[in-house]
Amino acid sequence: MPGPPAAAKRAAKSVRESPALAPHILVTGSTRGIGAAIQAALAAKGARVVGHGRTDGPGVIGADLADPGAGDVLWDRALAALDGRIDVLVNNAGVFEAVAVDAPAEDWQGAWSRTMQINLQASADLCRRAVLHFREQGRGGRIVNIASRAAYRGDSPAHWHYAASKAGMVGMTKSIARGYAREEILAFAVCPGFVMTGMADEYLASRGGDKLLADIPLGRVASPEEVASVAAYLALEAPASMTGAVLDVNGASFVR
Repeated sequence: MPGPPAAAKRAAKSVRESPALAPHILVTGSTRGIGAAIQAALAAKGARVVGHGRTDGPGVIGADLADPGAGDVLWDRALAALDGRIDVLVNNAGVFEAVAVDAPAEDWQGAWSRTMQINLQASADLCRRAVLHFREQGRGGRIVNIASRAAYRGDSPAHWHYAASKAGMVGMTKSIARGYAREEILAFAVCPGFVMTGMADEYLASRGGDKLLADIPLGRVASPEEVASVAAYLALEAPASMTGAVLDVNGASFVR
């Protein structure tokens, strides 16, 4: 019997020949950086993709995930745009904002609240809707959560909340995988290190880029396209037995 690579090639061929079979995918945070690369990679493989950003645009649904309940609104709008069927959810939207440990309590708590709402709660709300939808459809589905190396090794003294939010995302992914695998609802996470995007550029410069690069055995940060290739593989091709997997893309700067 042909192995998974042959099956994946047959599936890709079927999608090209019959657009009706194309997977329907929602990608959050798709207007730049990793999200834009993921959307492009999925579209290149024949998927029908709806993106997400802060405001509406061509192929993009606007929703501010800092607002409680925005994840549910986004899901409903994406479902309508995709003719009532979503097969894959990619949670990529996130913020990486510093707050000092000696900041005023109001600022400290506000930064934690905002980061947890965008990075974790909104992702959890979308995962919940995805699981319920996949169950209703009876065909299973896939969730790909873009977490971070920080989930495992932590981050800078000004980014406790970011590391905590991404650790929560990894734990959520594993829980979904364990809880719903028998229903063919699969969940994966990707943990990039530094990626050459706008969100990382300022941080690299402020922390001394050369010193940080010295901590990466590969000698460079990842490109958005490298992370996107992993996300697209998990979204479309990874065998079901990989559910619960967390894949690192960090140039060996942290090896688990």
